[in-house]
Amino acid sequence: MPARDMYHNVVKNSLIKEGWKITDDPLVLQFGETNLYADLGAEQMIGAKKNGKTICVEIKSFLQESFMSEFHTAVGQFIHYRLILKEKDPERIVYLAVPSEVHNTFFRLQLTQASLKANRIKYFVYDINKEEIVKWKK
Repeated sequence: MPARDMYHNVVKNSLIKEGWKITDDPLVLQFGETNLYADLGAEQMIGAKKNGKTICVEIKSFLQESFMSEFHTAVGQFIHYRLILKEKDPERIVYLAVPSEVHNTFFRLQLTQASLKANRIKYFVYDINKEEIVKWKK
């Protein structure tokens, strides 16, 4: 199993503050003989359980020297998770979790925006210090 992201607990606490119930930590995605590990699985209770919305979250800190390299990895993970979930759990929506500082800089670049749009990447922005989600991009 891969190591946890530096801001794993920040994102987890942010989701809990918004009323999400963490269902998997990590969320194991199995496809044939391959196992992938998304950082979190969560559900938000809306009335009865059958009406709940479920998500898969891949957390990124963007602490590497090259944001672009980390972004390439994140996009690849997102696409594979979405592919697996389309078959295994089609109601679950994949989100990338991004720190607000990165959203306000790197995610504003034209290439980043074009890639997010072309690959239909859903993400949310989290505040590291407040442990809060500040924006959902669906």
